[in-house]
Amino acid sequence: MTGVLPVALEDATKVSQALLQSGKEYVCVARLHKSMPKGKVQSVLDEFQGEIYQRPPIRSSVKRRLRTRTIYYLHFLEMQENNVLFKVGCQSGTYIRKLCFDIGEVLGCGAHMRELRRTRAGPFTEDEGLVTLYDVLKAVNRWRETGEEKYIRSIVFPMEKALELLPKIVIRDSAVSAICHGASVTAPGILSLEEGIGRGDLIAVFTQKGEAVALGQANVSSETMLTSTRGFMAEPTRILMDRDTYPKMWGASSIRTSD
Repeated sequence: MTGVLPVALEDATKVSQALLQSGKEYVCVARLHKSMPKGKVQSVLDEFQGEIYQRPPIRSSVKRRLRTRTIYYLHFLEMQENNVLFKVGCQSGTYIRKLCFDIGEVLGCGAHMRELRRTRAGPFTEDEGLVTLYDVLKAVNRWRETGEEKYIRSIVFPMEKALELLPKIVIRDSAVSAICHGASVTAPGILSLEEGIGRGDLIAVFTQKGEAVALGQANVSSETMLTSTRGFMAEPTRILMDRDTYPKMWGASSIRTSD
């Protein structure tokens, strides 16, 4: 497989959880084992959009149990002889080689994955910021020769970039230090938030300046957060900001910390 592979450096590895759970996009070549009419192939591809059942292949890193995955879109691109080119946007954890196999089963001819390219992983696409290891080496060498950071900054993004697609909660400056020490996100500490947050959803907690503070799990929906004046709205699951970045503005007895 070729294409987009986000690589986290140093403290940015803390956001790997968000990247692993983010959606992916692939361009794939599936090889049909028999010739099939183009119209039938297109029709079957359409059937695989939406929620599907999938059992991971034998060679996989997870247990081979039946599970559901969501195919956001599956676009037929072209077909040459028995090779079918398509683009698919899918939920994290979807096995494309198993998708090709299942498409072949429905067609009744059999199929396997021949080529695969990942064109998007979360907010990262091959159209912006895609570099090779050779590009990294050149940027590091230029930085060592000139001392200028622009070469490194052109290929290394801040960790906040990886959180672009997560629903966000913006907190007051006075609440930042408490969150960095593991305190719950309370209603009075919230300045603004995005719509569509559901109970149990993974969320990102940000400062007013757009700095990532923590990853967390929502205790309630965004509608409840907007109308609440007290209570614990979310629990931090991964602290991203150093504890001493913002001054302490809370007493030890005034917060509840997560276990």
